[in-house]
Amino acid sequence: MNPRLRWLVIAVFALSNAINFMDRQILAALAPQLMEEFRLSAAGYGDVILAFSIAYASGAPLAGWLIDRIGLRWGASLAVGFWSLAGMATGWVNSVGALIACRAALGLGEAGGVPSTGKASALYLPPRERALGSAVFQIGLTIGAILAPLAAQWIARRYGWRMAFVLLGAAGLAWIPLWLAVERRVPAAPLPSRPAEGPAALFREGRYWALLAANVLLMAVYSLWVNWTTVFLVREHGLAQAEANYRLAWIPPIFATLGGLAGGWLTLRWSAGREDVTPARMRTILLASVLLLGGAAVPWMPTPEWATVFICLSFFACVASSVNIYAMPLDLFGAHRAAFAVSGLTAVYGALQGVFSSIAGRVVDRYGFAPVCVAAALLPMASWAVLHLALGRRREAGA
Repeated sequence: MNPRLRWLVIAVFALSNAINFMDRQILAALAPQLMEEFRLSAAGYGDVILAFSIAYASGAPLAGWLIDRIGLRWGASLAVGFWSLAGMATGWVNSVGALIACRAALGLGEAGGVPSTGKASALYLPPRERALGSAVFQIGLTIGAILAPLAAQWIARRYGWRMAFVLLGAAGLAWIPLWLAVERRVPAAPLPSRPAEGPAALFREGRYWALLAANVLLMAVYSLWVNWTTVFLVREHGLAQAEANYRLAWIPPIFATLGGLAGGWLTLRWSAGREDVTPARMRTILLASVLLLGGAAVPWMPTPEWATVFICLSFFACVASSVNIYAMPLDLFGAHRAAFAVSGLTAVYGALQGVFSSIAGRVVDRYGFAPVCVAAALLPMASWAVLHLALGRRREAGA
């Protein structure tokens, strides 16, 4: 297969990630305004995120199984279509209950996003390039995260917050025919023979449980900054919502992308000439975990600009680690179960985000952001330790 063509598929899924994250982050960008309109405290806002996250976590294994079962072509199309309609419906809500229902529906649809990209990576990329592929997917997430505060704020100021959800939510419906056209022209690599055991056999694998635990510990950082950056800048530094979004909130996602590219490049470089890429991934994750300790300093920065600098560092290091963790199930368990294997990481991230946001909202209401930032900065080192113990022992045993 022409390498340029297979990277075209990766680019198309990076675009789906951009749409996915844009639809998700509209709420975070407009949170201060919606919190005022619906009379939500930080704890109440955290509970809205919890509803999304429960649906996201619950739907991910089903989405992964379905994508593996019916194939990437229709599985990805169904996921994007469903979440686009749910995002648009948010523009017509008139109560907290309706807002929660629409966010739950959005979470159920978006649960298919990461399993789809994982399946695409397994079908179109060799193992050494998969972390770099994850970094390209992260570019899509970053584009969505940048567009969300800028586009949502612009639309909300001119046409009201409801139209921000409707207009931006409709973008996914245009992606589906693009994907179907590309998929017809770019054949995937032939799959190896299907394993005798089904996807449920993964839950008997100690390495898989280690990956799930490591992802929970790492992604507390990700959940913090994707959901709370605008709220942090408004509450801790007194910025208006529009000022926070236009000046600063769109910057950290750029560094998330740079971190993903750095994490993929380091793995590619450190694994050169080696069939087993796991040691290179582990070195990258360790380096990122050390850098993530700097995120504890965010609440003590004297200006919003300096706080944003440390948020950027935290986002950079988190994604450098994340692109490698999300590539590991593909390395370890193969293409046939790729979507289901990655869906487990998606599910535990969704559960973590829900629990973390609900607790974080209550801590922020009572103590501010300092305890939340310190906890999030320390957890990634535990993430690396879990993987080191599980994967290191298997290699020493010759597994």
